[in-house]
Amino acid sequence: MNEDTIRRLQAIVEAALLAAGRPMSLEQLRELFDEDERPARQVMEHVLFQLEQACEGRGFELRKVASGYRFQVRQAYAPWVAKLFEEKPQRYSRALLETLALIAYRQPITRGEIEDIRGVTVSSNIVRTLLEREWVRVVGHRDVPGRPAMYATTRQFLDYFNLNSLDQLPPLADIRDLEEIGREVEKTIQAEIEFDTPDSPVEDEPDQDDTHIDDQTLH
Repeated sequence: MNEDTIRRLQAIVEAALLAAGRPMSLEQLRELFDEDERPARQVMEHVLFQLEQACEGRGFELRKVASGYRFQVRQAYAPWVAKLFEEKPQRYSRALLETLALIAYRQPITRGEIEDIRGVTVSSNIVRTLLEREWVRVVGHRDVPGRPAMYATTRQFLDYFNLNSLDQLPPLADIRDLEEIGREVEKTIQAEIEFDTPDSPVEDEPDQDDTHIDDQTLH
């Protein structure tokens, strides 16, 4: 395939990713083309690699996340880009961040198991917020009396945190306790730049004792 064809493919892929406003998988990008001119997977991978290299030294990058490829502002330039938006990024309670962290590291996990580890009740508003954000979902029910729902993270969770898979989460050996996990998750959230109109701030119902952190740590 000659260089002119590669450059044309790059321009098409670049335009599609900019217009989509969401990650696109390699197969979705290939399906933009009619069957008789559809690039092979290897060709498309080469095109994406070339686009990634072309972003070097620029304010944005081509990033692969769980759902596919997308263009995004480099985090190094987030403080300047953030000034384009009047509203400040959402802030989430420590209780919500710890709950999300436990689901990410212990999935599938029930609400009762989260409460056993944290030592406090998980408010319904926290669970609802995580479900509405599509960061977690119900993946089944534990085969015990009451059949409680089991929660796990979603592809949207991976996309939001710039992860390609759960294997890219920090090793538990590097994280000492739930509060530290919460801080790391919050740091990632606050570093994100939302290009849609920001939602209203999330107000979590307080836990019965939101200041209490159980001594039990993740293993």
